[in-house]
This record gives sequence, structure tokens and C-alpha cells, in this order.
Amino acid sequence: MVSLVELPRMSQLVIFVVPFYKPSTGRFLEPVMNLEGVQMAIITHDPEHSFPARIRQRVPIERASNITSAESLSVAAHKLVRRFGRPHRILAINEQIQIPVAHLREAFGVEGMSPETITGFRDKGKMKQAFRAAGVPCARHVAARSKSEAREFVAEVGYPVCIKPIDGAAAQATFKVLGSEVLEEILQASALCQNNPIQIEEYIRGTEHSFETLSLDGQHLWHSLTHYHPTPLKVMRNPWIQWNILSPRDLDDPRYDDIKEAGTKALSCLNMETGLTHLEWFRRSDGTVAVNEVAARPPGAEIVTLMNRAHDIDLYTIWARLMVWGYLEPIPARKYASGAIFLRGLGGAVVKSVDGLEVLNDFSDMITDLELPEPGQPAGNTYEGEGYIILRHPETKRVREALSALTAQVRVRMC
Repeated sequence: MVSLVELPRMSQLVIFVVPFYKPSTGRFLEPVMNLEGVQMAIITHDPEHSFPARIRQRVPIERASNITSAESLSVAAHKLVRRFGRPHRILAINEQIQIPVAHLREAFGVEGMSPETITGFRDKGKMKQAFRAAGVPCARHVAARSKSEAREFVAEVGYPVCIKPIDGAAAQATFKVLGSEVLEEILQASALCQNNPIQIEEYIRGTEHSFETLSLDGQHLWHSLTHYHPTPLKVMRNPWIQWNILSPRDLDDPRYDDIKEAGTKALSCLNMETGLTHLEWFRRSDGTVAVNEVAARPPGAEIVTLMNRAHDIDLYTIWARLMVWGYLEPIPARKYASGAIFLRGLGGAVVKSVDGLEVLNDFSDMITDLELPEPGQPAGNTYEGEGYIILRHPETKRVREALSALTAQVRVRMC
């Protein structure tokens, strides 16, 4: 472990691969950009003007013609290397580019997880096989490469089943299938073959949660928990639902012992090395846990913000130091529970208005972050909707009650 007084003072090139810019991406870019002794550079598919002036005026930006291609990334990286020398680190936080970025690291001999390791996180079939071999509780599953294989699995586990891409993320293109008619439609559209499987899993009845972990050199040193209400899949299927997430204050409650054990075992069997990971899991109706999947990247959906507010820390800077220098500073004790409501409207292409905002006065001492939808704003297409409210309180119960009240009274009107 590197101490702060030992950090290198000479300039080191850190390449950050960014498919496209959005404000949440900037929260990770800027701490790396501001590290002493670091020359950060960006490879992106976006035009340079997509980045705010405070970044593009200090950071060289190279465009890649195909951000998901290791070859295209290599062309852009070589331009940066000719200017700044061999890269010290190559970073990425987006799920869909993890494998080509791993190939880029390998090509330049840069420290970080290998393509083989990253594939274990991206390929849901291989991931579940690793879970089974290591004794990590998870749903029954198959990476179906033919219609007959898919039908045989469904006949074994029964309906409903969950069908998703083998390398899916964030509940995208994920379906709850209730019967054979829809199953056959999906199989017909999927063009199944040896190189194009789909992931089919038993549908787990229960509540869904996440488990975030900071790891260093294969040691899983710190964790956080988030409860989802309801499940992301249900939110995606019902656009009127305003999704809630809650991070409790007491992470040492014995009721979390089973997921701490299963979560760390899941990371170890996938050979997680260094980074902030995002693991999703279920509490079944019978009380047991089932690990769904793990992403070798930071979580989205403002979960990092919840951790920041709960601990009064800057996890973005902590992550930057961890990834660039291999240093994990001590995380102070959790002071608060924190939670978020994602504001979503039903129907229409743009936001017309936001009603019920007077209720915010009732929780003004708890609200830490407020991103309200603006009239004319385009409709969102994810469970994060058009805006959010984040709050915290020393008592988890108070945060849960506030989320319920805000969900009931704040309404996004669309037109």
C-alpha cells in the first residue's frame, strides 16, 4: 500500500476512456485530473466540445472512431503516448467498454485487470458458472445457444423466467417472461447460435439490493449496501413508478452477514483485483440471499452520492487515488442513512411541470441534493427518470419515511 507522502511527483499519463460525456462522468474525471503528478488524457467518441471548458482546457482529448473497438482505442492511445510517454494507468467506468479497455491495457503493458478477468464480469453465463463452482448462492441459469436448450431449461425451472443479453447491464433489454408465447417470440428474434447465446435465469421472488465494495490487490476492504424499492426490472416495466433507493446507517446489523459473506466470495471467485464494484443481489421470500451479478466498475444511479452523504466523504477522490496510486485511505464511520427518489413522469415527450414541491419544505433539513426536472426537458428512458432528490438523516427509519412521503406527493407532468 502506498502512503500519501510516497506518492510520485513526476508527471504520469493516465488515460481515461469515456464513450460520451455526462455530468456523472465528470465526477470521476475531475478528481483524476486534479491528482498531483498526473497528466490525464481522454479517449472518447464524443466531439471535444461535449466536455465542459474546465476539462477540455486542461486535458488532451482524442476521438476514437469506434469506442467499443480495442484497435480503434489503440490508434487514439498511440497519439497520446507519442506526446506524453507510456501510460501509467488506463481507466474506464462504463460497463460496455470494459473488455476493449482491458485489451488496451494489455497491449501497453499497463497494470490492471486482464481481458480474461473482465470477461468473467461481462459474460453472465461464465459469471454464474463461477458462482456455482465457488458455492455463491445464485439463480439457476443457462447461457442458451439454441432454442431447444432454452426450452429445456424453462421446462425445468418453470415460468416466470428472466431473459437478458449475455453481457447486459442496468436492466437493459431484460425481460420477465410469463409464458411460452413470449418466450418463442424472443427466441425467434434472438438468432441463437454458439457465438450468440442469451442468458435465461429463474425469476427470483423477493426484494432486490446492491452491495458496493472497495478492493485493493484482491483484498475486499470496505463495503456499503443499498436497498431498491421496487426492483429495477419492475420500474423499467412500469414507467409511472418513481424508484427509491435507501442506504441504511447500520451496515453491521447481523441480518447483512449472509450477503457480506456471499458478496466477498463472489468477488474473489471472479478474481476482482483493485477498484469499486457494484453487486446486485436478492433477498428471497424465504429469507435466503441470491447474488444476481457483479460489475467491475462503480455503481450508477447516484449510489456513490449516497455513500458520500452517509459518510461525509469524497468517494470520487478516494476512488481516483485507489485506481491511480493503489492507495486506499481509511473510510470514516457512517454517520447517516441516505436515500434517493428518482422523479419520473408518465407519457409525453417532454416535461410540462413538477407538482407537489411544497412537500420539500417538510424535509428541508434532510435534503442534500436536488435535481428537479425542468419544463421542456426531454423524457428520460431509464429508471433514473428526469430528476432526483437525495436526503439523509441519522435514523434509517426517518429516511425511509421521507422517501415514501416524497414519492406520494411529488409528480412530474409530461406533455
